[in-house]
Amino acid sequence: MFDKQNRIKIKVVFLAVMFVSLAACSKFENRVVQKSRSSVYDRVIQSGKLRCAYVIYPPSCMKDPNTGQLSGISIDAINLIAKKLGLSVDWSEEVGWGTMLEGLQTDRYDMVATAVWTNVSRAKVATFSKALFYTPLYACVKIGDHRFDSSLDKVNSSNIKIATIDGGIGQIVAEEDFPKAHVLSMTQMTDLSQNLLNVVSNKADITFADPFTIFRYSKNNPHAINNISIKRPLRVFPDCWMFKRGEFEFKAMVDTVLDEVINSGAMDKVINKYEQTPGEIYRVALPYRMKS
Repeated sequence: MFDKQNRIKIKVVFLAVMFVSLAACSKFENRVVQKSRSSVYDRVIQSGKLRCAYVIYPPSCMKDPNTGQLSGISIDAINLIAKKLGLSVDWSEEVGWGTMLEGLQTDRYDMVATAVWTNVSRAKVATFSKALFYTPLYACVKIGDHRFDSSLDKVNSSNIKIATIDGGIGQIVAEEDFPKAHVLSMTQMTDLSQNLLNVVSNKADITFADPFTIFRYSKNNPHAINNISIKRPLRVFPDCWMFKRGEFEFKAMVDTVLDEVINSGAMDKVINKYEQTPGEIYRVALPYRMKS
């Protein structure tokens, strides 16, 4: 009888110890999970630092080859946002179109500061800010090439080669709109003007480019490229900052300050500073109408 009572007591004590231990482990695991799930918003506010990756893409982001100094519409806008929020900017690393998402997922940086064009594949794995501005995408051929004057549908042929950059929007447009055409794709760190050079040198028949890239190339190579879709761009893309998927607190903060920058006219001043020809960059429409 005595042994039986002792066994019961021991068993009760053992179960109690197990329960306490499991509860302690559960609390520890919860703390670890909460720490590992620290939001970008919390991290930025606590550190007072905004870690930014960037892609060299004029006029959104440019880098002085001698000093390494960054400039451009996106860069100036980020500096405005950070100043208003009382944050410093840490330019963490230069990335390519195909690798920029990886660093967001692994928390190497908080955002991609070069405004990127939104698309379906990026939307599956990232969160975007409101648009800073909008960029048209044009179809360009070698001067004197009139094969596509009547219709761009003729590009969708196995006899046609399109110059693109790995992971770039041009490659996506080629695959979606002209799936029968072949693609001449350059590595993702290649300057976008190389696509135009490939067309001029007859390595490709056509390419897709934004106004700034066309202007920059044509300035050094006059009468070489013809924009055959100037009246009706192939696409018009919102240029947005990109964050890790699901970081809506951080997005709400950035969007709020971005609204202030746009509505105050500060964004217009930034765009005017870098726009080569009037109207090549589409402004964000104001969300209100004044009574006339």
